[in-house]
Amino acid sequence: MTEATAAEQQSEPLALRSFTDLLRIEELDKNLFRGSCHAGAPLRAFGGQVAAQALTAGGRTLETERSVHSLHGYFLRPGDPTRPIVYEVERIRDGLSYATRRVTAVQRGEAIFTLSASFKRAEESTDRRPTMPQVPGPEELPNPFQAREEAEAADPSTASGFHSLDIRFIPDDAPGVPPEIPGVPQQFVWLRSRSPLPADDQLLQVCALTYLSDLTLASTTALHLQRPRLQRTEPPATTVTLASLDHAMWFHRPFRADQWLLFAQRSPSAADGRGLALGEFYDRNGVLVASAVQETLLRERRLS
Repeated sequence: MTEATAAEQQSEPLALRSFTDLLRIEELDKNLFRGSCHAGAPLRAFGGQVAAQALTAGGRTLETERSVHSLHGYFLRPGDPTRPIVYEVERIRDGLSYATRRVTAVQRGEAIFTLSASFKRAEESTDRRPTMPQVPGPEELPNPFQAREEAEAADPSTASGFHSLDIRFIPDDAPGVPPEIPGVPQQFVWLRSRSPLPADDQLLQVCALTYLSDLTLASTTALHLQRPRLQRTEPPATTVTLASLDHAMWFHRPFRADQWLLFAQRSPSAADGRGLALGEFYDRNGVLVASAVQETLLRERRLS
């Protein structure tokens, strides 16, 4: 990935940034990088972008023969979208097959996010995987953000950082949607980067999916508190306060984040002000390419 300074990224209008721009970081010194993130909630940097940039920083300290196979991150403090973020990389281990990196994202001298990521060389082995649910494809579903995208096109100053992605929500009663297990709410979403990504840059593809994985997992934990919607074709209106606490991913097989991926999500637990969500990513051929788990802060919010 090419470099750009944090100042250049901040000055460039969001409407003009590609998905690649959202993941770009600047190398300051050995093991030291800097980036900037857009807001995910008012006055809070989007956690998926922070995690993706942290993974980019860790991956930049390794040779290209190793690919990331897992990551584990903790969100410690809200990030400030108006200030740059510094990523400090620790080279924990470089073995023959596996390598480990720890990355700390820092603002104002305080850690806001920590990430541990493991990388490995490819090897031959047996292949076993589940079957993807036969749900409607993204072409059959409406774009829930069409009106907002048209407004942003008319006035680029109103653009959010999410303009460069595509998302389609599958209704609960759509053909092929598996029956919901009692006590385990679920949702199925198609996701992709709207802008093309270099096919030969697997680190960029993985970092892009890390960004995408943080878009809907938290809302899955709150579905039991939402007003019932038989035909859910847009994000459900929240009645709770949500914030990512930690995030983990495993990357099983190669994929393209700029091609449609089905994100099958479910939430097996909500208690003690926390919710747990699990998710699997499938490509258009029905191949499981990645898995994700997230714990969220989940507090019911009183509505006026």
